[in-house]
Amino acid sequence: MQRNATSLAVWSVSLGCPKNRVDTEHLLGSLGCRIRFVKQRGRAELIFVNTCAFIEAAVRESVQTILQIAQAIRNLKKRPFFVVAGCLVGRYGVKELAREIPEVDLWLESCDLALWPELLSQALFGHSQAKAGRLLSTGPSYAWLKIGEGCRHRCAFCTIPDIRGPLRSTASSELLAEADALLAQGVREIDLVAQDVTDYGRDNGESLKTLISELCRRETLFWLRLLYLYPTGLDEDFLRFLRDTGAPLLPYFDIPLQHSHPDVLSRMGRPFAQDAARIVDRVRNIVPDAVIRTTFIVGFPGETEAHFAHLCRFVEENRFSHLGVFAYAREEGTRAYDYPDQVPQAIAEARRDELMELQRSVSQDFLTAFVGQKLPVLVDSPNEEWPGLHNGRVWFQAPEVDGQTYVSGPGVAPGQVVSCDIVESSDYDLTALA
Repeated sequence: MQRNATSLAVWSVSLGCPKNRVDTEHLLGSLGCRIRFVKQRGRAELIFVNTCAFIEAAVRESVQTILQIAQAIRNLKKRPFFVVAGCLVGRYGVKELAREIPEVDLWLESCDLALWPELLSQALFGHSQAKAGRLLSTGPSYAWLKIGEGCRHRCAFCTIPDIRGPLRSTASSELLAEADALLAQGVREIDLVAQDVTDYGRDNGESLKTLISELCRRETLFWLRLLYLYPTGLDEDFLRFLRDTGAPLLPYFDIPLQHSHPDVLSRMGRPFAQDAARIVDRVRNIVPDAVIRTTFIVGFPGETEAHFAHLCRFVEENRFSHLGVFAYAREEGTRAYDYPDQVPQAIAEARRDELMELQRSVSQDFLTAFVGQKLPVLVDSPNEEWPGLHNGRVWFQAPEVDGQTYVSGPGVAPGQVVSCDIVESSDYDLTALA
């Protein structure tokens, strides 16, 4: 049954990383009709699920989400058009998934990303009315700007190059036009994101420095943040450029180190196997006010108690502002899947919990130092539990991955930047009064 081509009731969810969210926003904004979001799936004309399949846990979440929706809509008199897209489809293929879950009306693979709007438009309306667009789902304060697709690195634990393909940088002219459109909607913070932001332009001659400089010239841009900075891309020249660029570019460094011990890094296929500490030192020496976020994988095949102890000391000594820890997941199709000396899952999870407990005290100390200071807070959204309270962030808190700042007082509203007194801290969050 064809749907109304001018208005569409939609229920959607994007699982996994911010890149998926951007893909969803582009798709829904490109259908050429007015989108009405509904909270109940049974009232939707279109259900869209953008999946993640990076690790086994993400696969399980994606599959469970799809099956729950299939069960919920199976006996509806007026069944929504059910679309599943993204990494799960790219990893397992349409044929196998369609055989297992026939309730899905349309599967969209990541390799066909540019064709998603036309494919869905044809399926929904019987004709193509797709056009360029983007429908923001993050509210008025911030937006992700995806500057590239795919990855040229071949880490032993990672499925992304097989799922998303090789590096493909987006033309800077397209990115600047998209940024201008976001700013015209009132967005105050733009966060550049890719599998490796430092790799931007290596495939098509574009310049990351030029892109950053052009974005920083936008007068209404309050904060510019870079996420997913591959360690080897942070050479001294680039770090000096970032330091000297200044506001609105933030001295915020999201550097996925993954481990500290050279033996483990070598087995992971990370090309900086001897340099994890040197990379952190280089960033802090050149950019003294740098805030560093990183991620680690524990329980990688061959990781011994001595390797893990090395990692714990590394975290204690370097005192990262933000840290995420993942228990290694054995993924088919990766080199590490067949490695000997697989670490039992229970041990990997225990190491994850131990490292996160160590980081909790580091985070407490880091945040306590800001109590009593006055800082600008970018307000994201009303707090759902406490009337009058809002969720916001100070400059060293990236959206969706770091803690947040709870803020109240006059002038506090989504999209506003408010000068606030930091009055309290907890393990990962701050409280502020305007």
